[in-house]
Amino acid sequence: MGSREHKRNAPRHLKIGIITVSTSRSLATDKSGKWMARRAKKEGHEVVVHRLVADDRHLIARTVWEVVQEACPHILLVTGGTGLCPTDVTIEAVRPMFAKEITAFAPLFAQLSFEEIDSAAIMSRSTAGVIETTAVFCLPGSLDACKLACTALIFPEAGHIAAHTSAQNLTQK
Repeated sequence: MGSREHKRNAPRHLKIGIITVSTSRSLATDKSGKWMARRAKKEGHEVVVHRLVADDRHLIARTVWEVVQEACPHILLVTGGTGLCPTDVTIEAVRPMFAKEITAFAPLFAQLSFEEIDSAAIMSRSTAGVIETTAVFCLPGSLDACKLACTALIFPEAGHIAAHTSAQNLTQK
């Protein structure tokens, strides 16, 4: 079966989780997280959790694990903590939990970012992978970066990704 058939047969309504990593924002001031929640709903998905966690490697890892285990989202969007500052530890917290890495995400996102913000794209790190049956995307905290990743890459493929990673979640939840 080709990608078009896979996409045609992919689920349309997914469970989406959002985790914002920040010590300077609250859920009330979390523009990126709020935008992703609105966009997910507009796409016909259900936002099952939206949490805020401080820039602490152990807290990030524990929160991601709890969300995957308790909320069982098909897609988990983690925004913030992906830069080059010493406190940016999202990638280091999440990547070790991946059973599989979605290796094409980072270079595709970097290319799209380069087209938008030129050479500043080199300072932004991102990654994606699968934890249990949840596809996890680690994104910069910038609203523009989240919009770009979600509209150009994540939401167009979300159902297709979930069909491959979350077969149990789609039939049991």
